[in-house]
Amino acid sequence: MEFSIKSGSPEKQRSSCVVVGIFEHRRLTLSAELLDNASNGFIGDIIRRGDMNGKAGTSLMLHNVPGTLCDRVLLVGLGKEKEFREKDFSAAFRLAIKTLAETGAQDATFFLSEIAVRKRDIAWRIRQAAIIAQDASYRFDHFKSKNDDARRPLRKLTLIVERRNELTAAENALQQGQAIAEGSALTRDLGNLPPNICHPGYLAEQAQELADEFKLGCEILDRADMEKLGMNALLAVARGAQQAPKLIVLHYKGAKAGDKPIILVGKGVTFDTGGISLKPAAEMDEMKYDMCGAAAVLGTMKAVARMALPINLTVIVPATENMPDGNATRPGDIVTSMSGQTIEILNTDAEGRLILCDALTYAERFMPDTVIDVATLTGACVVALGHVASGLFANKDSLARDLLEAGEETGDRAWHMPLWDEYQELLKSPFADMGNIGGRWGGAITAACFLSRFTKKYDWAHLDIAGTAWKSGADKGATGRPVPLLTHYLLQRAGQVN
Repeated sequence: MEFSIKSGSPEKQRSSCVVVGIFEHRRLTLSAELLDNASNGFIGDIIRRGDMNGKAGTSLMLHNVPGTLCDRVLLVGLGKEKEFREKDFSAAFRLAIKTLAETGAQDATFFLSEIAVRKRDIAWRIRQAAIIAQDASYRFDHFKSKNDDARRPLRKLTLIVERRNELTAAENALQQGQAIAEGSALTRDLGNLPPNICHPGYLAEQAQELADEFKLGCEILDRADMEKLGMNALLAVARGAQQAPKLIVLHYKGAKAGDKPIILVGKGVTFDTGGISLKPAAEMDEMKYDMCGAAAVLGTMKAVARMALPINLTVIVPATENMPDGNATRPGDIVTSMSGQTIEILNTDAEGRLILCDALTYAERFMPDTVIDVATLTGACVVALGHVASGLFANKDSLARDLLEAGEETGDRAWHMPLWDEYQELLKSPFADMGNIGGRWGGAITAACFLSRFTKKYDWAHLDIAGTAWKSGADKGATGRPVPLLTHYLLQRAGQVN
């Protein structure tokens, strides 16, 4: 989709559609008033007849509005003006994009970006508009033999700012929003691909393509490399798989050579059967999404490289399948991790923490400023937080606050969970330094406590995205989260946003 920014009056726009907002109780926004004046009260008459009340979630398409140069005018309900907040702005914008997709309009001019949102500036509105527009337009139909939608897609979107002195800030925000949307789309594509295509080797190929496109440093470690490093926890998960495991490392150098990198580690289990601790058959197809942490950090890398942020960023992806066969790891096996700590594997379906712990130890060699791991780690986190917020754990409160703020800014929210020592007791094993599970209760917390034992040498945060990385049901598919949260955090670290 092509985007542009401009300042202008709605009645003068030569466009397939002009989009304006209406607040509840028929309260016209400024742009709607200007259209109403140009049309000699045409819009006001329609609204007074009851065709449009301005309630959130409603819209009305008008054709051939007098006094305008556009083909159509789309009125979008905004809800109560005094209660208009970020979620209302996002919902109105998303509704407008989806409504336009049903009309066949190939371009549109949006005056919704002019509408004030409490405590949010024009840069926020433009950035969010670009992200939402791309997200709402996303389709994954790579494997359909016929295209079900005969309509022409929306190709060009113009976002209006009220004042010309806002144009520079809006243009910068648009570039950021497009980069975030591009990273999210890559994340969704990788997550939605079937596991017979998106296996560890495929992820390594995609990483190499990113490296070639953006001139990144790229290292792909294979099984022999990992054996030399002593990554026995990661390799234990890979033992039952025919697909060879990979450890993928990408380096983006946007700052000075001596600046410590921020490291993102993404769980890359490209299909998770549970191993010998086999999962139930129902909905096992969704275990192709168990690599959404890997997809998210690759998508974030793409967004950062596209924006050429002045930071150093390293991405590490431990990638494997978790399969049962005669060589697969058994419950009761004990392995020695790269850190030297021993682990009794009590449940082979708690495999994500096993591949992550070796990747987190590997991260030490880069002398990181901060390490953030991203993983579809526990069903317990879905029970605790549902599909609204990602679980956030950190060994430094200021890091947690920065990530929470980034989530609030983008609507890609997280919730800070505890890492108290009392939970560490649940990981005790009579035969090894620790077990890989801590029992039924507090499962998301004990999983994070397990990872924390491998992160003593740097500031670290863990995002459990099991409830937010994909949707089930009729709208099944990867969401692209938490690319917006991560990218906004990195924008903050780079000093590119307030």
